[in-house]
Amino acid sequence: MTLIEELRWRGILHDIMPGTEEQLKKEMTTGYIGFDPTADSLHIGSLVPILLLVHLQKAGHKPIALVGGATGMVGDPSGKSEERNLLSEEMLQKNIAGVKAQLEKFLDFDASKPNAAEMANNYDWFKSISFIDFLRDTGKHITVNYMMAKDSVKKRIEGTTGISYTEFAYQLMQGYDFYWLYANKNCKLQMGGSDQWGNMTTGTELIRRKAGGEAFVFTNHLITKADGTKFGKTEKGNVWLDINKTSAYEFYQFWIRATDADAEKWIKIFTFLDKATIDALIAAHQPDAAKLTLQKRLAEEVTRFVHGEAALQEALATTEKLFANANAPAESLSVEDLEGMEGIVKIDYEAAKLQAGIDVVSLLAETGIFSSKGEARKTVQGGGVSINRKKIETAQQVIDNSYLLHQQYLLVQKGKKNYYLVKAN
Repeated sequence: MTLIEELRWRGILHDIMPGTEEQLKKEMTTGYIGFDPTADSLHIGSLVPILLLVHLQKAGHKPIALVGGATGMVGDPSGKSEERNLLSEEMLQKNIAGVKAQLEKFLDFDASKPNAAEMANNYDWFKSISFIDFLRDTGKHITVNYMMAKDSVKKRIEGTTGISYTEFAYQLMQGYDFYWLYANKNCKLQMGGSDQWGNMTTGTELIRRKAGGEAFVFTNHLITKADGTKFGKTEKGNVWLDINKTSAYEFYQFWIRATDADAEKWIKIFTFLDKATIDALIAAHQPDAAKLTLQKRLAEEVTRFVHGEAALQEALATTEKLFANANAPAESLSVEDLEGMEGIVKIDYEAAKLQAGIDVVSLLAETGIFSSKGEARKTVQGGGVSINRKKIETAQQVIDNSYLLHQQYLLVQKGKKNYYLVKAN
C-alpha cells in the first residue's frame, strides 16, 4: 500500500488536497506537523500527528516536527470558543524543551539518512521579523476576506466572545511557517488535524502568491469515543505521554478500558500492526469479547511504543496483581506485591488515626481518594468502595489497625478500576 492508501485503510485520513498523492509518489517529500507547546508534555491527543510523522518517514519521506515557540505565544482559535491565556516566555521555554524531548523518542534523526527527521521551532525565524516587515512582506499577500471565510474565524466572529486581532493573525503566522519551511527546507507538505484545514491551506496559498510555488496538505480525523465522551480524558484529566504525569500502568489501563467499538477502530489508528494481523485479532475477539483480546493487544502495542518494553512489563505486572487474581484475598498479596505495584496512587496516612479507629468516609476524604466526605459517602452507599477486596457496606464502618495488610497497608478500590495503596506511617 502507498502511504495515502494505508492512512485511508487505518481510518486516519480525513481531507486531502488534490495533487498530494501524486506528489508523494513522485519524489521523497518533506512534510511537517506543528505541535503547540501549551504544556511541558504532549498527551495522547498528540499521538495521531506523531504517528503521521512516523508513517511518513517509514514510507521514505522526510518528517519535520515543528514546535510553535512563536505561535504558542499567540493562541490558535481553531476549535476554541474563547481566548486562551498567553504563556510567559519562561513557561514556554520549559514546555518547548519537554515537547522536543518527547518527539525525539519517536522519529529517526540519524543525519546520515536522506530522510532523517528534523526538529524546528518557529520562534527561530519569527524573532527577527518586525511587525512592519511582517505586514509588508507577508500580510499583503492574503486578503482579510480570505481569512474571514475560514470556519475557525467565522465561528468566533458569530459567537458571543468574538476574536482578538492576536488570534485572528494566527492563521497568517501558521501560513508563514509553511512558507518558511518551503523556502528554506524544500517542505511541500503539511499535515494536521481536520480542524486545522483552514490554517494549513492559508499556507499553501501564501506559498503560491509569495513564492509562485505549489504545496500540499492532508488532515487526519479528530479522534472520538463511541460513547461521545472526549478522547484522552479520564477521571484524573489528560492521559499524558510523560510517564511522570501518567504512569505506564495508568496509560496501559486507558487503552485496556476501550469499548469493543473503540478498540476495533483504535487498533488500526494507534498501532503499526498490518491488516492481516488486525483482521485476525478482530476475528479472535468477537466470539468471546470478555477476554479483551483486542484491548489487550492495543494496550500492549501503544504502551510499548510510547514508554518502551520495560515500562510495559511493569504495567502488566501491576495489572496482573490487581486484576488477574481479583477474587483471591488481599492477604495473599506480599509486601513486595503491594510496594511493587507501579502506577497506582500511593498515599501516606497517619498511623495513629487508624490505631484509634476512623470512620471510612473520613478516611476516604482525608487521604484524597475522594474530594469530599459527601462524594465518599454517596459512593460507599452505592457499593462503589472496597478495602482489601471487601466491599464497604455502610458509611458508618470504622477502619482500624485490624484492617491493615502486613500491619501497614490498605488496598482501596474506588469503582471498578481505580486503586489506591494507603500506607500507615
